[in-house]
Amino acid sequence: MKIGIAGGTGGMGEGFALRWCQKHDVIVGSRDAQKARDAAENYTRTAKQTYGNIAGSISGNDNISFTNDIDVLILSIPYEFIDDTCGKLTGKLRDDCIVVSPIVPMARTEAGFVYIPLEQGKEQAAEMVADKLPPRSRVVSAFHTISESKLKNLQQSLDADTFICGDDQNVIAKLKNLVDEISGLRPLYLGPLALAYQAEILTPMVLNAAKRNKLKNPGVKLV
Repeated sequence: MKIGIAGGTGGMGEGFALRWCQKHDVIVGSRDAQKARDAAENYTRTAKQTYGNIAGSISGNDNISFTNDIDVLILSIPYEFIDDTCGKLTGKLRDDCIVVSPIVPMARTEAGFVYIPLEQGKEQAAEMVADKLPPRSRVVSAFHTISESKLKNLQQSLDADTFICGDDQNVIAKLKNLVDEISGLRPLYLGPLALAYQAEILTPMVLNAAKRNKLKNPGVKLV
């Protein structure tokens, strides 16, 4: 499987690349193609030091050029970049490419972290992505409350859940298989894409609780 990660030079992108390169060809994306290639070289070095040989690969390119031949696209980008990034991707993805939104519309205020759609009346991230990159059925929402630090640490199991929202059960099943490849991460189906806000809003809640209670690298797990 070919997995493209838009915004792949960030911490989450690094973690996904390191976790999935054991079996898949991962393409790290960035607005700067050279930055993406440099990151891919560093990730590959880390992966081989940890695993030895890897069956997959990690390469780098700009956020747009890799999109015509990938099976899964992870949008590891800020909320405010959705319009620009997805606008440039329109018409460039294969019809069967799965689009994953881990994006959280979040801002920091004096009170703490807040969920932008609730505070400012703006659109949910997953809904924006679905509007920009139809068909809606291929868009899924996941990975909102994952610890970036734990995801990058290949020696560590996440011991957490991730909530998945989407409208197509075949698409959801394929994403669940990818989630199962990440040690200690359990995929839980939350409901259709219209409920993705329920997963997105958990992130500011978790961060506020972590800060006030001095919790390090928190996650969410249903018990």
